Amino acid sequence: MSDVIVCPAPDLVEKRLELVLVEDRIGHYPEFRDFFIHTFELDRVGLAIPGYLTAPSGLTYALVFIGRSGEAFPSGLEIYAIVDALEPIGDAVLDTDLWAILKWMINGVGGEWKLDDLEATGRLYRIPALRTAAR
Repeated sequence: MSDVIVCPAPDLVEKRLELVLVEDRIGHYPEFRDFFIHTFELDRVGLAIPGYLTAPSGLTYALVFIGRSGEAFPSGLEIYAIVDALEPIGDAVLDTDLWAILKWMINGVGGEWKLDDLEATGRLYRIPALRTAAR
């Protein structure tokens, strides 16, 4: 079971969007594009609305899918934390949530994409959230 849950659009009154991750080219591997198309019904909604996730911290994240002329949709992805308008957000919270979102994504994509490989990459790059999760 995942700590990341697809959710409906939240109320954005008195909220702001904090950019936390940009993946400019998700089209390198069709499995990733297919995963997002299926999970967020992008073949039906296209660019009209973001996808939304609730992460382990309880924060909601907006996934904004990018389209480019001449490329299959979606071609890119931006992830925004939805936070109170004037409140700061801690890096540790973002790191832990983003790591959970990446794990959710890899588990959803499946096939040759394995969680063990993601975790090995995280250890190589010394991702702080991976160290926290190992405790």
